Amino acid sequence: MVTKMDAKKLLVSLSLAVLAIFMVATVSAAPIVDGTLAVEVDGVPAAELPAVIAGESVAVVIEFTSAVDATEVEVELELGDSEVVSKPFDVEAGHTYRKALKIDVPFELKDEVSDDLELEIRIGNDDDESNYENNEFVLRVQRPSFNPEIKSITVSQSVDAGESFPVDLVLKNMGYNDLDDIYITVAISELGVYKTAYFGDLVPLEVCDDDDDCDEDDTDTISRTMLGKLGVCDDDDDCDEDDTVSGRLFLEVPYGVDAGAYTLEVTVENDDVVLKATKALKINNEFSENVVVVSSSRTASVGEDAEYTLLLVNPTNNIKMFTIVTESNDQVSSEVVGQSVVVVQAGSSETVTVKANAEEAGTYNFDVSVLSGNAVEGTATLTLNAEEKTTANPIIVLTVILAIIFLVLLVVLIVLLGKKPAKTEEFGESYY
Repeated sequence: MVTKMDAKKLLVSLSLAVLAIFMVATVSAAPIVDGTLAVEVDGVPAAELPAVIAGESVAVVIEFTSAVDATEVEVELELGDSEVVSKPFDVEAGHTYRKALKIDVPFELKDEVSDDLELEIRIGNDDDESNYENNEFVLRVQRPSFNPEIKSITVSQSVDAGESFPVDLVLKNMGYNDLDDIYITVAISELGVYKTAYFGDLVPLEVCDDDDDCDEDDTDTISRTMLGKLGVCDDDDDCDEDDTVSGRLFLEVPYGVDAGAYTLEVTVENDDVVLKATKALKINNEFSENVVVVSSSRTASVGEDAEYTLLLVNPTNNIKMFTIVTESNDQVSSEVVGQSVVVVQAGSSETVTVKANAEEAGTYNFDVSVLSGNAVEGTATLTLNAEEKTTANPIIVLTVILAIIFLVLLVVLIVLLGKKPAKTEEFGESYY
């Protein structure tokens, strides 16, 4: 049976247990940071509204004094959609700690050249999280001074050699200032092919449409200088300034290039900035060589001519005139059989014969070059195997002649023996 004294002791015990739990909870919920934070952004105190550039990384240095002993403490930074967390560390009450973190500044300035963005800082662990007044700091985020951005490069995945193909481009000004006198170059450096075009000027922001009047209702909140940066024009001007431009350039691939993978390079530049981008391109070519050698090696006796056949191919849409230049030296002499200038119709081919001879036995290489104007269309390396002339033995020659005569006589004899004798007609006398 429980007495009043036992009940009183039990109640006191429960009260002490609840108080202990409450005290533990209170201690565990105590903030880690004692007082306020000292925060610098790229060396500028966060309280002084530091300016940062969109798309870059900034160094954030945080200094605080710990109010408690705690383990596995983390510092977390959040700036727009960018987040970064430090490695866990331990703190002791009454001591000061300094942590430096790098965080990317997000590019969230689609309709502004600059804007405010909150930097949130949280310090804590799984048990605690600091609750202090200045855990949010305001940063001024600006666009880069000059920042053209290539929104798209549209080109066929593969093109044929000799084909002229379009390259479609979309360019947008994502910078703080105007982009004046923009030139865009598209090129395939490996082939020495390029084309440059003038794309005009781009303002940072396009404020009104071409058919609208220039509305300056925001002059109370935007300075006159900023209006110029935003592309707002005067009342007497038409709103014809854009922040985006599109255009098309054509490149022509030479006929004689090798088939394979190439790189299309796009360069955007003016006096203030240069921007480069690349895109993969495949080139097909069924006729990578304009000069086709039927057989590159021939054998002939010393002093005799060996002939080689070359096929000149013109896959273009225009008539082409080729000049054939042969190589001669002290060892081998070569020349074109017929005219050395050959006209080949568009989309057709012509055959050329080259002859060569040598005065001494041996193996010789010589080149035959095919030119179109001053450009070398192709070079064929040909081989001549010159052999010594063989002198026939007179006895062997006489024996061969006698054998031929014998065979001829034998054939005649066989023919004569094979003939049947003609029947003689018998005449008799008749008496009446």
